[in-house]
Amino acid sequence: MKILIKDIMTILPDQREKFVVRECNVYVEDEIIKAVIECDKKKDTRAPFSDKTADYVISGKDRLLMPGIINSHTHIYMNFMRCCGDDLAFNDWLFNTIFPIEDKMTDEDAYWGTKLGLVEMIESGTTGFIDMNLNMNSCCEAISEAGLRGIVSRGLVGSGPDDEGAIKRIKETMEAREKYLDNDLIEICMGPHAPYTCEEACMRYIADLAMEYNMKVNIHLSESRDEIKNIKKKYGVSPIALAERAGLFKNRTIAAHCVHLTKEDLDILAENSVTVASNPVSNMKLGNGLAPVTEMLKKGVNVALGTDGAASNNTLNMFHELSVMTLIHKGATESAQCISAKEGLRMITMAGAKAMGKEYEIGSIEAGKKADLVIINTNTASFMPRNDYISALAYSCNGSEVETVIVNGKILMENRELKTLDKEKIFFENEKIMNRIVKK
Repeated sequence: MKILIKDIMTILPDQREKFVVRECNVYVEDEIIKAVIECDKKKDTRAPFSDKTADYVISGKDRLLMPGIINSHTHIYMNFMRCCGDDLAFNDWLFNTIFPIEDKMTDEDAYWGTKLGLVEMIESGTTGFIDMNLNMNSCCEAISEAGLRGIVSRGLVGSGPDDEGAIKRIKETMEAREKYLDNDLIEICMGPHAPYTCEEACMRYIADLAMEYNMKVNIHLSESRDEIKNIKKKYGVSPIALAERAGLFKNRTIAAHCVHLTKEDLDILAENSVTVASNPVSNMKLGNGLAPVTEMLKKGVNVALGTDGAASNNTLNMFHELSVMTLIHKGATESAQCISAKEGLRMITMAGAKAMGKEYEIGSIEAGKKADLVIINTNTASFMPRNDYISALAYSCNGSEVETVIVNGKILMENRELKTLDKEKIFFENEKIMNRIVKK
């Protein structure tokens, strides 16, 4: 399909990997951005792409075109658990509330929970995400039907290569990898859950497999002070140092949270080119603290942004996360310049693309990249007056302004109408799950 997005204010990358806004004509052919042409009122710069060559024309009047948003850490199936176990300490929330719900969860529950998360993502402009779940087939099926771009891992726990449970979960991962090997939108990666559920011998085995099959690694690290204390007591090192020792950083790794870090931890992350998926809302809500994002950025660590699951956030809305990220560090450091709106925008686009290992394919609006695009209605109270589009995204936009979402050249939502998901059916099924599992 050939799509022309005409006369639209467009967020473009500049030479310093930040952003500028220019009025452009953007031409998409199949899944690729074929041309990004800045409008020049003095001459016609739109040829050879025009209304006549396009199958479909979208008017850019009062609209803003931005790169698709990437959520770098989710548990998307958890959406039916929203508002369960709120205001609890982390260990109580995880071990006494979430794990018991997950024990009762079926594959079908995970499927419908995932679909609910996908509705929320599309409606708030997310086009790609990195996920850890318990039901690979159900989650991947839902993602495939919706048409989003996802890197998916099965949470792996266990004591080592002789642990039958660990082997079973790793086998599920490898079977899913084989199934989706040629899928352009879904990639399977290794997902050792965390050092407190996946022991060092198990992490070593997973690291070796990741190297052998060239798979990314997705793991939770240094999320709470209790984790740091217990891992130090058991292994004599920090969770970050343990993961490095186990070989998990040899391949491209996404480390979620990284809230409590030593200077040595920061050096390890930087030296091993680990992406940190920071989840400020979840970390604050569970009382786990505030990650040293400014120190990571100074070290050159790729910091991307994630929501975590809806059981701990309680939303997958990345505009909310972007606003929190850009504000809390200003307050914590008493510096209004520490993380700018442009830096925050980079975290949810370019840095997220790098986390996915797709920085040359997505994350910015450039000819030759995949057409993962979001059109925002700026004729709204939150954008008026239109003094600075990027500041508005970080500080005043709430996600409801997202109007049209395109992934891989396919329109998933237009004028707020979902094209690939039946929202009414999804809501109904999630209410059923809640009544069966959660309320009981």
